[in-house]
Amino acid sequence: MVIARNVCKTYDEGNKVLQDVNFIIDKGEFVFLVGASGAGKSTLIKMFLREITPTTGEFIVNNKDIAKIKHKEIPFFRRTIGVVFQDFRLLEDKTVKENIEFAMIVVGAPKSLRRKKIPEILSLVGLTHRAKAYPKNLSGGEKQRVAIARAIVNNPSMLIADEPTGNLDPETAWEIMHLLDDINKKGTTVVVATHAKEIVDTMKKRVIAIENGTIVRDEEKGVYGYDE
Repeated sequence: MVIARNVCKTYDEGNKVLQDVNFIIDKGEFVFLVGASGAGKSTLIKMFLREITPTTGEFIVNNKDIAKIKHKEIPFFRRTIGVVFQDFRLLEDKTVKENIEFAMIVVGAPKSLRRKKIPEILSLVGLTHRAKAYPKNLSGGEKQRVAIARAIVNNPSMLIADEPTGNLDPETAWEIMHLLDDINKKGTTVVVATHAKEIVDTMKKRVIAIENGTIVRDEEKGVYGYDE
């Protein structure tokens, strides 16, 4: 669960990027976060991950007020959240399997669990046949599938996807979105920040629209609603 309560964010130079933001995301929801460039989506994503904290107000993720999380606790907090980026951020010197396994090694998962879990995740994202391939030999869609596999292999309660289809062709973009939908249907909360109007309009998920740092719409089965 995520609770944003009267959240404002102002940077030192006086630039107010979020103002009176309020919403609740329940466990198991699929939410699109939309808005024009510079609207405040990236700031919200950083807040989900506790890269920044509110200037005023409360931002609660998985029952933790992020402003009250001690510095030494931040890595453990982030393990409850999977993250997927537009630029994939794979380790180029590791294979598909090794990229996914690395995420498990970091959290101290035993070898027996890694041996069991990685084939399951590879199958889920449709990359069993590419387990030994290196990122340089993968298509954009395959790279994003690896990134998603890495993000969910430790069973996070929430998956944050920041422009996950931004570098993909339309057909591949849809494949990735269907995969995220499947992951959501298995119980993981999914939040997707995107400019992909057609995808948002077609999928008819909850849409939180932000404009100039303020939420202007929060609709079930919403649409994108911006002309860019």
